[in-house]
Amino acid sequence: MRRLALAAAMLASLTLAGCNKASAPTAMADDMSLGNKDAKITVVEYASVGCPVCAAWQKEVYPAFKAKYIDTGKVRYVFREMLVGGGSEVTVASAGFLLARCAGKEKYFPVVDAVFASQPGVFDTPRETLLEIAKSSGMSEDQFTQCVTDEAQIKALNARVERNASENDVTATPTFEINGRKMEPGYHSLAEIDAAIDAAGK
Repeated sequence: MRRLALAAAMLASLTLAGCNKASAPTAMADDMSLGNKDAKITVVEYASVGCPVCAAWQKEVYPAFKAKYIDTGKVRYVFREMLVGGGSEVTVASAGFLLARCAGKEKYFPVVDAVFASQPGVFDTPRETLLEIAKSSGMSEDQFTQCVTDEAQIKALNARVERNASENDVTATPTFEINGRKMEPGYHSLAEIDAAIDAAGK
């Protein structure tokens, strides 16, 4: 798991160079979600697209989790943005989340998936790698640069991260919350998530 870092606009390198039965959590206006909005179970993942542990979970567990729970309508899945680590991890996460938001709701999750999949190479060539993802989502280089340097959106990202950390008591990523009940922060197998979902449904 990765420890929470203070949210900061660390994007200069990108602009200069060519991540008891509980009740369902309250939805937030800026939540990004998949699945059945009326499902009895809500799974919230607090993660950073710059977090290697989160990327490993995304690659190794998420596809099966999505097929079993999201695609079948059994759960509503909510992804909440965090910034963890330091240096290139925060730079990549900040730019990746800004890019995903700029791409729009329909492309948000594909962009997030692409940033996760680009690890670890994205840490060596962040601008080039993220620009390719931007282009694949239909953005030009100018649109990409404008997106990741938009001060209002950087401020909004920082506010989301700080809110998720303070209001929801999230200190590390990935952190999973099943109907308001948090699992221990860190990587969890599908079997562990199965057990948490089963417990939340009883």
